Amino acid sequence: MNEAIAQPQDNRWPWKASWPLALLTLIAVFNYLDRSLLGLALPLVKREFGASDTVLGLVTGVAFVLLYSVLGVPIAWLADRYNRRNIITFGLAFWSLMTALTGFVGSVWQLAMARFLMGAGEACAMPPSNSMIADLVPPRRRPLAMAIFGTANPLAFIVFFPIAGWVAQHYGWRAMFLAMGAPGLLVALLFIGTVGEPKRQKQVVDVVRPSAGAILADVGELFRNRWFCWIFVGVTLMGANVWASGAWTPTFFARVHHMGLAEVAGTVGPVRGFVGAAGVLAGGFLIDRLPVHRDRWRLAIPAIACILAGPAEALFLLEDQRWLWLSGFVATSFLSLIHQGPIYAATMNAVRPGQRALAISVILFGASFLGNVVGPSAVGFLNDRLAAAYGPMAVRYSMLIIAVTPVLAGLCFLKAAFLAGERGQADD
Repeated sequence: MNEAIAQPQDNRWPWKASWPLALLTLIAVFNYLDRSLLGLALPLVKREFGASDTVLGLVTGVAFVLLYSVLGVPIAWLADRYNRRNIITFGLAFWSLMTALTGFVGSVWQLAMARFLMGAGEACAMPPSNSMIADLVPPRRRPLAMAIFGTANPLAFIVFFPIAGWVAQHYGWRAMFLAMGAPGLLVALLFIGTVGEPKRQKQVVDVVRPSAGAILADVGELFRNRWFCWIFVGVTLMGANVWASGAWTPTFFARVHHMGLAEVAGTVGPVRGFVGAAGVLAGGFLIDRLPVHRDRWRLAIPAIACILAGPAEALFLLEDQRWLWLSGFVATSFLSLIHQGPIYAATMNAVRPGQRALAISVILFGASFLGNVVGPSAVGFLNDRLAAAYGPMAVRYSMLIIAVTPVLAGLCFLKAAFLAGERGQADD
């Protein structure tokens, strides 16, 4: 299992890639879980520290994402040239430790520092993982592989979110961080012990020493591609949707529908988990069946899903009847993650092999850092501004941000689909 896995030369599913893909998906599960725990614990943290919603929005979003986004680009640049497995292992161990240490913070500023350092560790995960998958799986099967990898977010909600809520309900939010941080350290040992560094599809001949100039030059090359620019804007808008929803949905349930912490975890976890996984896999299987030359539809399908997510989000936020808002919540859970696998797979197919991790890191910078500027932080700010007029119900209107952003993102992906079609015709 420690031997490097060569790039397959045909379109059959590479079974030797299944174990590395499974562990990379599990690592991504902890990546999504650990960053989401604070959103679940937010009502308890607010009660203990007495912080405003604006401060909590900044701690939840910007404090985490600052190092996550800034370090993500240089780490990805290194991952395109050095051992990706070791980078992922180090990052997983470090952010898991920071998750556990969050249980010992004594103030909101210490909490912000823990989130800050957690973000530094999590920056080591997603771009190198995407790059590894690209070398493990042939281009024709990458949408399916990325869909499997994309189930990490739903799996975090299905398996661990209810457990985390139960621990927080019965033993406190500090115990929850300790309980959720420890398993990541064990997974790090399993990963480095059983997975080898895959053989790159095309070795990168690059003797340039790491420097800001070299990294910026490669980033500039990416943005000279109009297709990549539209993808970047679309993913940034979906990042605002996903981050704001993840940070504030538990608080929305508590304030608007008066649910307890365990009930919130039991509702958000299974619904968003199972339905989200179904959406991710459905999109992956559907696009996996498309002919290779149908580049336009490989982007149009996730674009349509994003556009439909907007009205579903509005239904979820504004309706009081349980069956209506629950229908909206189910629909958004199904639609909002369909784009991830196809968009990331299309990106890795469109850039040269020596820029795959870098391209994903740039996209994640938009989804994470810029997405947070208009996501959790904006919702927290609007909550405080609208509280005088609407009280606890202010969160219902502040979160309408998540109904607008997916529609705009879908339009960006449609533009990229049109450009992909033009590119395909030009190639023909």
